[in-house]
Amino acid sequence: MAPWAGVELSALNPLRALWLALTAAFLLTLVLQLVPAGLVPGCALFQDLIRYGKTKREGPSRSAACRVFDVPKRYFSHFYVISVLWNGFLLWHLTQSLFLGVPFPYWLHGLLRILGAAQFQGSELALSAFLVLVFLWLHSLRRLFECFYVSVFSNAVIHVVQYCFGLVYYVLIGLTVLSQVPMDGRNVYVIGKNLLMQARWFHILGMMMFIWSSVHQYKCHVILGNLRKNKAGVVIHCNHRIPFGDWFEYVSSPNYLAELMIYISMAVTFGFHNLTWWLVVTYVFFSQALSALLSHKFYKSKFVSYPKHRKAFLPFLF
Repeated sequence: MAPWAGVELSALNPLRALWLALTAAFLLTLVLQLVPAGLVPGCALFQDLIRYGKTKREGPSRSAACRVFDVPKRYFSHFYVISVLWNGFLLWHLTQSLFLGVPFPYWLHGLLRILGAAQFQGSELALSAFLVLVFLWLHSLRRLFECFYVSVFSNAVIHVVQYCFGLVYYVLIGLTVLSQVPMDGRNVYVIGKNLLMQARWFHILGMMMFIWSSVHQYKCHVILGNLRKNKAGVVIHCNHRIPFGDWFEYVSSPNYLAELMIYISMAVTFGFHNLTWWLVVTYVFFSQALSALLSHKFYKSKFVSYPKHRKAFLPFLF
C-alpha cells in the first residue's frame, strides 16, 4: 500500500464525518430559510425543530401535540452545567497526564480511538489542545454564571429534541478537543518533555481573541438582560425591546457572532491548520447564522422602527 493511502483513508474519521454531517444539515436549513416563502413547501414540525425562544412565535401556528414537547428555555443552564462538569473532568485527566504522567483511563482512551484520535501525531502540540480545553471550560463557566445572574428568561420554550442535542453537544465538543491531543499509547506525547517549550505566537493570538470575543459576548448578554430590568437591577417585565450598544449597532445577534469568534479563536490556538476543529467552526458558523437570521426576522416584524442598517449576523454583509 502506498504510504499516503493510510492518510487519505483516515482523513474522514468518525468525528470529522459527524461534524461534516452537522455542518451540511445546518447549511441546508439556512438555505431553506433564505428561499422566498412559497417556493418550498412548509413543514410545521421542521420549523418547530429549528426555532426556539422568541422565534417560535414567528413560525407557523403550533398544535397542542407540538407543545407537549416544549421545554423551558431557561433550561439552557443545564447545557453549561453538563459542560462545566464533563469538560472539567476531561481537563483534569489531561492535566494529570501532561504534568504528572498519569495515563488516560482505558475507557477514555478507547473512546477517543473510536472517534478517530490518532497515535503519536508528532506535528501536533499538546499545549494547543490543553489551552483550547481550558478556554472551553472557562466559556461554559461564564455562560453558566450568565444564565443565573445576567440573563432574564421569559416563558419562552425550546423543543425537547433541541434540549437533548444541546446536552450531547457539550459532551461531544470536549471529546473533540481531547481527540486532538498527540498520544503515545495512553499517555500524552509532549515534544521535548516540557509543555511550556511548545508555546508559539498563535497561542498568544488565540488567547487574546478568546478574551476579546468573550468580553463582547458578556457585554451583549448584559445589554439584553438590562432591557428587562430597572435601574436598580430588578426585573420588571419579560417583553422584547430593541437592544442598542456595543455590537448591536451592527448586527441583530452579536452574541451569536461572538460565539463564532470564540470558536475561531480556538482554531487559531490550534495553529490554524487543524481540519477537525475547522469543521467544528463551520458547523458553528451555519448554526449561529441560522439562529441570527430567525432573530433578525423577528425583530424586523415586531418593530417598525427597527434600525434598517443592521444586518442579521455579519456586519455590513449578512
